[in-house]
Amino acid sequence: MSTKDLQDARSTGDDGARKVKERVVTAKDARALAEESRIAEDRRPSFAKGIYMGSYNLDLIRPQPADPEEAIRERDFLDRLAAFCTTLDGQVIETSGVIPDDYLRGLTELGVFGMKIPRRYSGLGLSLLAYGRALMLLGSVHPSLGALVSAHLSIGVPEPVKVFGTEAQKEEYLPRCAAGAISAFLLTEPDVGSDPARMRATAVPSHDGSEYVLDGVKLWTTNGVIAELVVVMAAVPPHGTEKGGISAFVVEMDTPGITVENRNNFMGLRGIENGVTRLRGVRVPAANRLGREGQGLKIALTTLNTGRLSIPALCAGAGKWSLKIARGWTGTREQWGQPIGRHEAVAKKVAFIAGTAFALESVFELSASMADAGTKDIRIEAALAKLWASEMAYRIGDELVQIRGGRGFETAASLAARGERAVAAEQQLRDLRINRVFEGSTEIMHLLIAREAVDAHLKAAGDLAVADAPLGNKARAAVKASGFYGRWLPTLAAGKGSVPTAYAEFGPLSGYLRYADRSSRRLARSTFYGIARWQARLEHHQVFLGRIVDIGAELFAMSAVCMRAENIRLKDPREGAQAYELAAAFCAQSRVRTDTLFDDLWRNSDSEDRQLAKGVLAGRYTWLEEGVLDQSEGTGPWISASANGPEAGENLHRRYR
Repeated sequence: MSTKDLQDARSTGDDGARKVKERVVTAKDARALAEESRIAEDRRPSFAKGIYMGSYNLDLIRPQPADPEEAIRERDFLDRLAAFCTTLDGQVIETSGVIPDDYLRGLTELGVFGMKIPRRYSGLGLSLLAYGRALMLLGSVHPSLGALVSAHLSIGVPEPVKVFGTEAQKEEYLPRCAAGAISAFLLTEPDVGSDPARMRATAVPSHDGSEYVLDGVKLWTTNGVIAELVVVMAAVPPHGTEKGGISAFVVEMDTPGITVENRNNFMGLRGIENGVTRLRGVRVPAANRLGREGQGLKIALTTLNTGRLSIPALCAGAGKWSLKIARGWTGTREQWGQPIGRHEAVAKKVAFIAGTAFALESVFELSASMADAGTKDIRIEAALAKLWASEMAYRIGDELVQIRGGRGFETAASLAARGERAVAAEQQLRDLRINRVFEGSTEIMHLLIAREAVDAHLKAAGDLAVADAPLGNKARAAVKASGFYGRWLPTLAAGKGSVPTAYAEFGPLSGYLRYADRSSRRLARSTFYGIARWQARLEHHQVFLGRIVDIGAELFAMSAVCMRAENIRLKDPREGAQAYELAAAFCAQSRVRTDTLFDDLWRNSDSEDRQLAKGVLAGRYTWLEEGVLDQSEGTGPWISASANGPEAGENLHRRYR
């Protein structure tokens, strides 16, 4: 590329960037981009989608036989990883806020950074199930280790290159990643979170099409501070006959024009290498683009389908650790003449932790096994696993702090300093909190899952679900919808769950599976009632949709624990009996939550809350804020203007090898 070409590209880039930044993005634009980017058709069956449609098919989640040779190979790796992890000190990371370089080098030597990379590209080629178990081990040393590895392997360079890359890209990047070239994923911007239609980062092609010039600022780039390779999402302006659009690029972090401006610090994950990355005139070869122009968001969403499973794995690990601590503490601490675990108020919390820990691992194992098999559409399963696990694990963390009392609020270092066991309960609570935001906040996950769950309804309703569709179109759509619902609604009247002998092979758990079966049909009917009542306005009833999603999540978890308990029983009757006890306790707890969610669908304060929130935003109650000081006042804007700010300062990027 000549100097003139670069100047022309920069000039074009400035114009393209200005167009992207000046364009007013409407809600309709955002919805259109989201619809365009989702995977509209997957003919493989989905157990979770069936739950929302009233078709509860347990056969879809029955286990597949494992390859014994692969199982031995994975077990050997996990044993070596466990041995290495015993040499690491999580409190070193917590105190310093940095993962030591020798820890990173040790992980590299074990092949940790290539766990999910195929063996033909120098990786370990482990299953998602084994990968998740490795994350449990790493996270139990310090969650920042889990975040480091999952950001690299689940959403960093390896996964999108493996799925969307050309053979040349795979041969170039995958062996490097497996050998320890840590990677990151750059999507979020100071003013762009779950609405990528507002993206300001641009990638302007050169006149000869050989390169792109990238400009923009990316926020919360996990691993970005130490990454060698990153995937950057940027908007390509329309050019020639091409529409452009959000596109994905593999970028070398030592490319001129890239600066890590800040190493961000958080309430938890003290060792996470997360920063702000600025790109100014960064020249990237066209050969580094993944997929087509405009395919970037679809690449991101597809990557997340399985990438999200890292969070349920880490949450399952937290649940197992919490159970161990709860058992030891409540059996040792005495009040009023007996261990506190024998008092019902505490015993109920212990039971919740035990049952939910079993369920967290069951949900992860089921979802990962289905992803490994590759025969099912697991978009909803993976999303439900992330959503449900992140919420329930945080609840476990909170209950553990409560059980520990003042010691739960005290740091591990302080406990050790006065001669007590260094239980990092308060640290776990801080570390778990981000999982409800990572890779899609709970609120966004509700909307994403709801969109997939009601897909059949939207197809049937057609223009009935479009607010500004002409009346004639709505009339024709009503005729079409009546045919679909005339066939579908009668199937929800009765089913296997109404037969007293159904699911008998699950013994004492059969009643809970019949409940899940019946509740699936009830959920489908409730969804239909909501669609019939609000039609095109359904998208504005986000809390209703959230409850619909949460009911399905509980039914999915109940199904997972029952299936896992039966699988354990078939392998080991004694341990299976214990698994059945855990599963039964969890299902009883889950059933209470599910019944409450069903009641809340139609008996709630949603309309009053909407009105109150409007009043708050309008400044109607500012008098209520008086009498306190806001020390954040004047410290900066709500959203940084750094995307349009001055030239970058000191580069904080560092290499560990």
